[in-house]
Amino acid sequence: MTTRRRPPDARLAAARYAVEHAAPPEEQAPGEETDPGRPTLDQHGQMVEIAIQQAMRRGDFEDLPGRGKPIEGLDRVHDPDWWIRRKIEREGLTGLGPPALLLRNEDAALRERLDGLHTESAVREALVDFNRRVREARLQLLGGPPVLVAYRDVEAEVAAWHERARERREARRREDDAEREREAAALAAMSWRERRRAKRRREPRRL
Repeated sequence: MTTRRRPPDARLAAARYAVEHAAPPEEQAPGEETDPGRPTLDQHGQMVEIAIQQAMRRGDFEDLPGRGKPIEGLDRVHDPDWWIRRKIEREGLTGLGPPALLLRNEDAALRERLDGLHTESAVREALVDFNRRVREARLQLLGGPPVLVAYRDVEAEVAAWHERARERREARRREDDAEREREAAALAAMSWRERRRAKRRREPRRL
């Protein structure tokens, strides 16, 4: 009869790793006298195991953050600067970090930033400045993570900005038309007295 092996406990493995790496025992050099007050490797391992079991009985590993939830970021491409990005996002830091990371964040939010500009000249200026800083970051000799941000095609981005602006105008026009149609339908359903009162409410008061 084959005995099924129990799957390893991830929490136990993590705790054991943390304790073992927190205070690793020093290896004894050849010919060095044994210190009777210093635990051996086997004794150290037993102490670690006892400490973990006691912590589990106390419930120290219960209700840990993220318990029962999928591990964040497993479906993403590996980012060597994930810890810098996580700290900046968690603490809301701005203007800090290597140029490669700052440009990556700016690149992700560039479309929203451009849509907040009101003139084509302002859009062109923002794009030229962005491309200039990407070029400077690629030529830097200070080390750090590589710059993976691509240059932006100014003409293509300007055309896309115009198109998005036109779509927003069309959406507002459709909303205004729909609002007028709702008001007209509401007025048509009123009696003449109700329409008169509604008209008076909309008219500005004369001094």
